[in-house]
Amino acid sequence: MTGNEAKDLTTDVAVVGGGMVGATLAALLGEAGLRVAVLDARPAPLDDDTVGHGEAAARVSAITPVSERLLTKLGVWPWVAGRRATPYTGMQVWDGEGSGEVRFHADEAGVAALGHIVENDVILAGLERRLAALPNVQCHYGVRLEALQSPATGRRLCLADGRRFTAPLVVAADGARSQLRDLAEIALRSRDTGHVAVVTTVQCERSHGGVARQVFLGTGPLAFLPLTLEGDSRYCSIVWSTTPAEAERLCGLSSAELGAALEQAFDATLGAVRVVGEVHRFPLVQRHAERYVVPGLALIGDAAHTVHPLAGQGVNLGLMDAAVLAEEVVAAHRRGALPGDLRILSRYARRRRGDNTAMLGLMEGFRWLFGTDQPALRLARNLGLSGVDRLTPLKRVMMRQAIGERGRLPLSCR
Repeated sequence: MTGNEAKDLTTDVAVVGGGMVGATLAALLGEAGLRVAVLDARPAPLDDDTVGHGEAAARVSAITPVSERLLTKLGVWPWVAGRRATPYTGMQVWDGEGSGEVRFHADEAGVAALGHIVENDVILAGLERRLAALPNVQCHYGVRLEALQSPATGRRLCLADGRRFTAPLVVAADGARSQLRDLAEIALRSRDTGHVAVVTTVQCERSHGGVARQVFLGTGPLAFLPLTLEGDSRYCSIVWSTTPAEAERLCGLSSAELGAALEQAFDATLGAVRVVGEVHRFPLVQRHAERYVVPGLALIGDAAHTVHPLAGQGVNLGLMDAAVLAEEVVAAHRRGALPGDLRILSRYARRRRGDNTAMLGLMEGFRWLFGTDQPALRLARNLGLSGVDRLTPLKRVMMRQAIGERGRLPLSCR
């Protein structure tokens, strides 16, 4: 093999970004027989011998039953569930500045669980194991992207080490600050939510009982997401969305002081709170790409949209992007069509943009309603929460939204 041959590589699909969403897409395409190159900036894959043991990772996701079905079809979910995944059968949401409250239970939705709280690293490690077993999927780590070109044969990715990948379809799965999206000159609408998320892991005095809880405070929502570590169900992952000034104050507290602040803000629902993990914070910006596709290129996951974490739907939206794009590309491949054809990619964009736009709008509405200090609106939201709790049909509709059962599901999720 000459030096040029080693540097000039061709594949059917090149996926930039090997996180949960990009890895899911690669696995779906690889299982269908397409050649896939995954290009990731991380220096190496995760060590699946250590992931999911000991302390919980700070970043977790609420995986819906629909996303669980997708990961099950890929053969990933059994490993994830066997390593560490906490099912939750109930949800409790209340207004910290009023009396409104609503509770949901899996029985009302006719499912065994409303979802699972899983560390992101555990999901990704399971996906990387699957990719390693697919001979037509090649993962390249430590990649630094320098340029995007458009030769007649599709799209070409030029890397800092001199390698070039050419494919009929290139997919941007490289996150909210997508370099590939910028190189493709796809415009982005973004809006600072005015919130910063403070995340950590805590141990509570009482068991979480398999219930995901969230209280809306004057400065933003605080969620206690259930975790079970080494059989102990008193752990929770914390996501506290609050103002930048309050986030700075909270991150400056000692572990004992932060635990006391969490206990007070959460109405001591689970008793005393002890902080056991590192405390992180990151700004919350809502983003939406003006286009999901251009000839030979598609955006998925956070590269296409980011949503406020109060509904826990971010990664699930991305996984559905991956499932729908894979469905369209595989169908085209079986017809002998090129996966980067704009007609094919436009079908993906039409199917996903509506659902994603609706979720972005819903989160903006919730943020506005629970962030207002107008007395009339505060009364309305309290009455609304209490009314929902009494109206079983409406609760079922809302639960179907929460567990991802809306719209036409991709074949891989049925």
